[in-house]
Amino acid sequence: MDNNSPPYHKEGSPLPTTISKTEKQRSRSSSRSSVPSIFFAFFSCLAWLYIAGRLWQDAENRKVLSRLLMKNSAERPKVLTVEEKLMVLGCKDLERRIVESEMEISLAKSQGFLKDQLKQPGFSSSKKLLAVIGVYTGFGSRLNRKVFRGSWMPTGDSLKKLEERGIVIRFVIGRSPNRGDSLDRNIDEENRTTKDFLILDKHEEADEESSKKAKFFFSTAVQNWDAEFYIKVDNNIGLDLEGLIELLESHHGQDSVYIGCMKSGEVVSEEGKPWYEPDWWKFGDEKSYFRHASGSLLIISKRFAQYININSASLKTYAHEDTSIGSWMMGIQATYIDENRVCCSGSQQDKVCSLA
Repeated sequence: MDNNSPPYHKEGSPLPTTISKTEKQRSRSSSRSSVPSIFFAFFSCLAWLYIAGRLWQDAENRKVLSRLLMKNSAERPKVLTVEEKLMVLGCKDLERRIVESEMEISLAKSQGFLKDQLKQPGFSSSKKLLAVIGVYTGFGSRLNRKVFRGSWMPTGDSLKKLEERGIVIRFVIGRSPNRGDSLDRNIDEENRTTKDFLILDKHEEADEESSKKAKFFFSTAVQNWDAEFYIKVDNNIGLDLEGLIELLESHHGQDSVYIGCMKSGEVVSEEGKPWYEPDWWKFGDEKSYFRHASGSLLIISKRFAQYININSASLKTYAHEDTSIGSWMMGIQATYIDENRVCCSGSQQDKVCSLA
């Protein structure tokens, strides 16, 4: 066999495989590069699991912190923002304006500017008067009224002339508990003839309601007449009109006076006795009334009549009207004038009233 001839194998024997040097290098390079890839993928999975765990943990922490903050905010006083503070200030300003408006309405009411303050027929307030005199009367006092009209109280044209001098006199009476009955009809009929009544439509006439009657009298009088003084007189008192006018003129220009026969005395605490006072315990251990004008005849200035009119709903009344009025005067800047000439049961020669 020629040494230069190509090698050959016998039939059926396997053919040897030859791998080039380049292919071996590629195989070793591929196996080396797959190892870092596996490690990178492994660490990527760990990193992802770590990040996911942190995110979940942060979410749980946020929930816990949120619950704690809500609990603390409920326990701590709220810190107002600037807008909320402005809103609060705006509400306070609105409240102040409402209070001022209510005061203005009350003042308008006292001056007769509201629509529901209708004047009764025959009344005139266009002229400034010296005084309005209210003589208390009742349903059973017709004879007494007749005696007054025949003595010191003018009637008809004389009554009108007295009003031209600045003095208005009216019998003061409320309405019957049974509205529209014969008692009311008789008063209405008498008034149509004499025109000398001030009928308190909102007041129920009764002896035990005399304190409330004082409220209604002063309120109604100041709404219907513009006078310097308002005078309450009992139904058993006769007046010296000229002497009373002289007394009033001596106090002309004094707008804060409370004039009367001043007195005080024991508060009767035993029920059933005359002059019993249900609120006796409010007058202290000594059980003595404060200084006040006798109810037979008392005089107040216009501003005090307006005060009673504006605050009538909240003014406390006691068992007797003279102590009730005295308690109202104690709460304001009133000038007390103890005037002996209006002590109707006294013996003074120049007194302006007397028991009829």
